[in-house]
Amino acid sequence: MDQPSYDAIVVGSGASGGFAAKELTERGLEVLVLEAGRSITVGDFGVADTDLRSNGIRLGMRIRAQLAGQHVQSRALLYREHSRHLFVNDREHPFSTPADKPFLWIRGRQLGGRLHTYGRVLLRWSDYDFKAARRDGHGEDWPICYEELAPFYSQAERFLQLRGCADGVVNLPDGEFVGPAKLTTAELLFKKKTETRWPDRHPIAWRYMPPNVKRLPQALVAAMETGCMTLRTDAIVRRVLTDPTTGLATGVEFVDRLRKQIETVSAGAIMLCASPIETVRVMLNSDAPKHPNGLGNRSGMLGRYFMDQVPSLIAGSVPEVMGSESDDTVPPDPFYGTSGGVYLPRFANLNRITNSEFARGFAFQGTIGRLPVAKNTPARFALMGFGEMLPYADNRVTLSQCKRDAWGMPVPHISCSMHANELALLREQMSAIKEMVRNAGFLIDYSGSQLGLEEFGQGAFPDADWFSRLMFRRNFKTSMSMGAAIHECGGARMGKDPAHSVLNPHNQCWDAPNVYVSDASCFPSGGCAGTTLTIMALAIRSSQHLANSV
Repeated sequence: MDQPSYDAIVVGSGASGGFAAKELTERGLEVLVLEAGRSITVGDFGVADTDLRSNGIRLGMRIRAQLAGQHVQSRALLYREHSRHLFVNDREHPFSTPADKPFLWIRGRQLGGRLHTYGRVLLRWSDYDFKAARRDGHGEDWPICYEELAPFYSQAERFLQLRGCADGVVNLPDGEFVGPAKLTTAELLFKKKTETRWPDRHPIAWRYMPPNVKRLPQALVAAMETGCMTLRTDAIVRRVLTDPTTGLATGVEFVDRLRKQIETVSAGAIMLCASPIETVRVMLNSDAPKHPNGLGNRSGMLGRYFMDQVPSLIAGSVPEVMGSESDDTVPPDPFYGTSGGVYLPRFANLNRITNSEFARGFAFQGTIGRLPVAKNTPARFALMGFGEMLPYADNRVTLSQCKRDAWGMPVPHISCSMHANELALLREQMSAIKEMVRNAGFLIDYSGSQLGLEEFGQGAFPDADWFSRLMFRRNFKTSMSMGAAIHECGGARMGKDPAHSVLNPHNQCWDAPNVYVSDASCFPSGGCAGTTLTIMALAIRSSQHLANSV
């Protein structure tokens, strides 16, 4: 019996894979989507814990998670007991790191990937990101500019019906929104006091996607409705198959997750959308006569210039505001809870050097006055910092030479650490946010980063027992390791010169043009805003290029 052949195979079903499938099928291509994890149903999305005590340390929950095999996943800030099944089991999906360079690889292996557990904040990047290298000389410019990507940002925003406001922030372009987002009373207080003292700093409301009540990723649903998509879950792609003469892709080899049987399928083009580490892993494992060091690795760049944003965390109380409130423009969701929050875009080193100790800058995202508390209790705040990591050749993903997973594939070895620039940036990142929250009259309960817990007062988790507080202090540093931002990118960067990049400006592999890579592994730089909307826009752009090339 002849094996079926497709116009294109999409590997992965998350932010990139979903939009790739949508764009290709809507243009009439027959597409096979391969997802390494299981399928999902509405039953996978229960009711969130609304107990006021759930804002505490949750030591018991995290201990149970570690005993069950989620010793890495349970360190994620958004990890909760009701959503634990949407994170992988770390024993089943191992990886390695150097002993002195810990990395938290947070993953979700199910249909839709991490779209079920991310914060749903979707932000555009600007030429302050895409063309940063020409401003400060670090790394490489992207081979595309904001003007080229803007139409694809718009397509994603309209499709997902984003909420947000026209804020006029020069380095965070406004998008296309179906309605406004709101700031709470406490967030407005922070905005007013911050802008009064620092006119160049502009806290804004989140630009976010409302909760998806259908639960299946919207882009995948749209692809299904075309009748041109075939979906195969529990299909772990091991390698891209290539022609020994031309080097072009001919299909993929994958293993059935449950039966552990190897299968192959052919296609005219391949789109790798599996997330940066997994995509690089597949490419490195796809060695062949024309690709002896891995698919697309003629330049030696594959796996290099891997990045994540530099994380920090600060939390405390707002004495001037009692109780909690939320954005009432979107109804609360039983699984996700309430929507909305506050975002402080990057303000350092934009049009001029404001701090010569480091290049690039940082941003902050979180909530003020939204965390559930009693009506007569001061409002709470929690803000996470995201600093830009510069691209370094020695921050890289390779394949383990001695360890394989349960399906016979070499596990990834992740080596990613801060250099002097990031250490200086992180110190200023922490100093700046502490100064801003104190200027707003807030009280800090705790703050810190990978450098350690800087503050931990008596106000931090006052209802917790002494042992829980002790464990929080001891484990905080490792919970803020690289990877905690969950904005990893790079490893198969795009560029204009095949000698210094893996992909061309259309996300095609230089060495095999019928292979497209449209997840965040293609990023030449890491920015400090969230990566998800840019991933979606790139997937739309590259998929349309593929469809127009057939």
